[in-house]
Amino acid sequence: MTQDLADIGDDTDALKPFRELVLERGRHLYRDLPWRRTQDPYAIWISEVMLQQTQVSRVDGRWQRWLTRFPTIEALASSSAADVLGEWQGLGYNRRALAVLKAAQSVSDAGGKMPRELKELVALPGIGPATAAGIRAFAFDLPGVYLETNVRTVFLHELYPEAVAVPDRELVPLVEATCPKDGSDPNDDPRSWYYALLDYGAYLKKTVPNPSRRSRTHVKQSRFEGSHRQKRAMVVRSLLAHREGVDVALVARELSEQERKEGRDAVSESAVGSILEELAGEGFCHEADGVWMV
Repeated sequence: MTQDLADIGDDTDALKPFRELVLERGRHLYRDLPWRRTQDPYAIWISEVMLQQTQVSRVDGRWQRWLTRFPTIEALASSSAADVLGEWQGLGYNRRALAVLKAAQSVSDAGGKMPRELKELVALPGIGPATAAGIRAFAFDLPGVYLETNVRTVFLHELYPEAVAVPDRELVPLVEATCPKDGSDPNDDPRSWYYALLDYGAYLKKTVPNPSRRSRTHVKQSRFEGSHRQKRAMVVRSLLAHREGVDVALVARELSEQERKEGRDAVSESAVGSILEELAGEGFCHEADGVWMV
């Protein structure tokens, strides 16, 4: 990347060929995904959270089911943690489900209307700058820096073809400069622009060595099978299966049975107790008289 292009600021002329290429690719690669057929900020927010580190094919179907179960922010906010976690199972990272519930409760307490300003969105639990920018672009057609993995892939592939360890601080001004701001062209607005980037990025990840690995932010995901993270997930599932409450011994037996089936060692009651205490500290569960429940 040449220095003058890295410092373009608001001058998008240098990036015009890049924008034209992305828009062309986007037209040919457009994916008619269900969450693109709505501009409901709540529905779009849920899709953005579900799509974090989760394949599109897994979200398609689960997103619709979620909206049937929790059709509005108010419906979600009034639900129990057990119901929300139960519906989330299979999507990974249970913390996201709790954050969504807490955020919905915050929005409900403030009147029930999903905010549109970046500052208000990132103040909600679990909503970072990228998720907030996605909500703003896809629900409200507002410009912003939507820098997620597929978007990052396109910028790295096209503008940093030989570079390694590219920091996001170099990409942010480019993402900001290329995002349409005035809304004068209905075929080239923030919503359409980011759809094009997402679809071209998804295509690149299937057809060329993943350029996102050349980002300084790239971290190889740790093994899930047999990990502490998997044991946490299994404990949460055990708690959800025993909504009336369960003691440590039973959770340890269920966990150990599953571990043995996978050819791993049994899990001690003390280890399970530590996981339960850890989950309790994060708001997943609580204990009363030796009984644990969500």
